[in-house]
Amino acid sequence: MSVELDRRAILLGATAATIAAAAPAAAKVKTQRRPGFLWGTSGAAYQVEGNNVGSDIWLLEHLKPSLFKEVSGDAADTYHRYAEDIALAASLGFNTHRFSIEWSRVEPEPGQYSLAAIAYYRGVIDEIRKHRMTPVVVYNHFTVPRWFAGIGGFTRVENVDHFVRYCRFVTERLGDLFDIAITQNEPNLWAQLSWTPAYPRLRAAFDAANKAAAKAEGREIFASPTLTDWKVQQPIMIEAHHKAREAIRAASNGRIEVGFTLSLPDDRAPRSGPSGVERKRADYVLPWLAADYDFIGLQNYSYYEVGEKADLPTPAGVEVAQTGAPLAPETLANVVRMVASQTKKPILITEHGCATEDDSRRVYLIENALKGVYDCIRDGIDVRGYLHWSLLDNYEWFYGYTQKYGLVSVDRTTFKRTPKPSARVLGRIASRGLPAGLGRR
Repeated sequence: MSVELDRRAILLGATAATIAAAAPAAAKVKTQRRPGFLWGTSGAAYQVEGNNVGSDIWLLEHLKPSLFKEVSGDAADTYHRYAEDIALAASLGFNTHRFSIEWSRVEPEPGQYSLAAIAYYRGVIDEIRKHRMTPVVVYNHFTVPRWFAGIGGFTRVENVDHFVRYCRFVTERLGDLFDIAITQNEPNLWAQLSWTPAYPRLRAAFDAANKAAAKAEGREIFASPTLTDWKVQQPIMIEAHHKAREAIRAASNGRIEVGFTLSLPDDRAPRSGPSGVERKRADYVLPWLAADYDFIGLQNYSYYEVGEKADLPTPAGVEVAQTGAPLAPETLANVVRMVASQTKKPILITEHGCATEDDSRRVYLIENALKGVYDCIRDGIDVRGYLHWSLLDNYEWFYGYTQKYGLVSVDRTTFKRTPKPSARVLGRIASRGLPAGLGRR
């Protein structure tokens, strides 16, 4: 089952005291003035918290043989160090922090909710607000509870109600503390990955992993969203977003703005030969842009030249990141303009960065990509913020801890956090705010 995976393929706790959901108490809405432009970092529960043993990915990591280079284990131990991480982000000059709630912590068994998990995430949001930062809350960042994958996950339309109930529960108990929410992180990724030349081989490996997980769980099916056929999942995930958005809006009396994030490489026509750019976008971009949302979370890392039926190899002589994808700062503005040509909804850049051990190249990417973002704003495009991936070097799925995206390094033994020069550079940019003449929204 072990297989060599490229970056596009990889992008793809223990249950505490639990009780059946009780009737929610009336939420007392607490307001907090949002800054005009959001500057910050992004992270994901599974990649930083550690020991999310109730998740589908935890099971898949521990299969033998495994698709994963190493297990996540303690990750960055953010579960115990979130106050330190948030204080560090604030000290760098950021006014925003995006994080995700781990569904498997909140609902370790169907209909059984952990008040301890809710208390933990309330502590996270309280800490963000204490530092006068704006929380951006993601309800689902790739991983799902093992029980949800074990009943077919997002391959069965009847399972949508489980996701909606989870989103409603979280909103009823935490929604008084935030006003920007993301239902799903990169739910279009699976369709995008289908254009990689290695996809047929990966598809076979992913199917085998799901079957092995089903056997390990004693179930007839196991459908981890990370490994499941996009053609089956995508329409169901769009429906799940729509219904979850309705539930979140209803539970917050319409106060919370709800969107989703999209994986958006800069698709380019090849230098010669036919191009499949439009057909590729019809697979993984346009169905989502036609959905209902309050804003788009835009996530960009690089570009691909798109042949007639598949993405083409990276051109020779091009500087690449650890992922093998080109390090190209102009791609971010290109994608902002592409999205703006398809929708008039606000754009929030929720991920951008690169995997590299050479932090000077991260600085180069940030500084030059932001010049393009400023040009987009000058041209009237409604860009609401820039959130870098990521605050910490963290667990990068199939590649384990080998790829370094963080502004802050994490010692794998002591968990000591050490800001890199890029953290100070982006922090100074954030502290200065938008250049003169761009204004603040």
